[in-house]
Amino acid sequence: MNSSSPVESSLPFLQIKRVIKQFDGIYAVDDVSLNIKKGEIFALLGSSGCGKSTLLRMLAGFETPTSGHIVLEGQDIVGLAPYERPINMMFQSYALFPHLSVWDNVAFGLRRDGLPKAELEERVNKMLELVLLQAYAKRKPHQLSGGQQQRVALARSLAKRPRLLLLDEPLGALDKKLRERTQLEVVEIIEQVGVTCVMVTHDQEEAMTMATRIGVMSEGKILQVGKPAEIYETPNCRFVADFIGSVNSFKGKLEVDEPDHVVIASPECRHYISHGITGTAGMTVHVAVRPEKMTIQTTPPQDDERESLAQVGFNCVQGVIENLAYLGSLTTYHVKLDNGFVVKVTHTNAARHAQSSLTWGSPVYVWWYGSDAVVLTQ
Repeated sequence: MNSSSPVESSLPFLQIKRVIKQFDGIYAVDDVSLNIKKGEIFALLGSSGCGKSTLLRMLAGFETPTSGHIVLEGQDIVGLAPYERPINMMFQSYALFPHLSVWDNVAFGLRRDGLPKAELEERVNKMLELVLLQAYAKRKPHQLSGGQQQRVALARSLAKRPRLLLLDEPLGALDKKLRERTQLEVVEIIEQVGVTCVMVTHDQEEAMTMATRIGVMSEGKILQVGKPAEIYETPNCRFVADFIGSVNSFKGKLEVDEPDHVVIASPECRHYISHGITGTAGMTVHVAVRPEKMTIQTTPPQDDERESLAQVGFNCVQGVIENLAYLGSLTTYHVKLDNGFVVKVTHTNAARHAQSSLTWGSPVYVWWYGSDAVVLTQ
């Protein structure tokens, strides 16, 4: 994740105030409000059709909100045309001109703005130096790799020194390995320039790697906003828990609710979770546990393996390994319980050539700490 801290300010750099966008009476964006700080990289994360790209297009000026306000550094920009906004947008396709060299692609917008020749040349050369493409200045886009084309598009977007940079699925056209490497490169370049950035992605790993904060969207609404670790470790609803990574969700009834713990009864087991929820006895809730926070073993857990004696008899299920997948750095187990519920457990393969007795059909115990579970009421 991006580790640098955004510049603090008394007022948000970008304010999205109760923005609604309807198409033929259907809400594409439904009453969205967001505050974005100067210097941060903010990711709008969600599946296709959730409204994130529509919201980005409204920031760029390509769509007009049905209602609401978009305020950039104190100025409402809803009524401004795209070319009047101090904003640049980089598209997934990069939209490079195939007949122009790399240098001329980066210079294109500056020429249209009538920038003096000396200043234009200085700025283009500086941008190419920033993205490490000085040696490729005379090449055409088709003579570059996908990652290099992406950096040309980024250099062109930054050359006009926008106050706000919009990225629409910026790395979607790259293969997995190149995408992972380029994510860090793009963050480093954006941080060097110091531009505020709003990006749209459906890839949760990309959002967590690149963003300072994430807004998770579904059906036109923002469900949760927070830092990547907050979104992952403390999701506020089942959709967010399931969309960000993988999760085991146990449906149960609330039995005990104290400030420091709750007890929940589910068909699979009784759960002891180390936080309160201010709920009502008997209400239906879900207990969410990430697969990597679970322990799998062939013997019952011992009392000294638990966080406290209070948790003995809780947070443990028995089943049989129905399936497993060795993925190099980790192994994923699917454990089927007697009632048919399947628990997913991820085990890190820390030792080379480590021998494991866990295989298909093995009877196993799966357990977890109460502090690693989250209770979700919606």
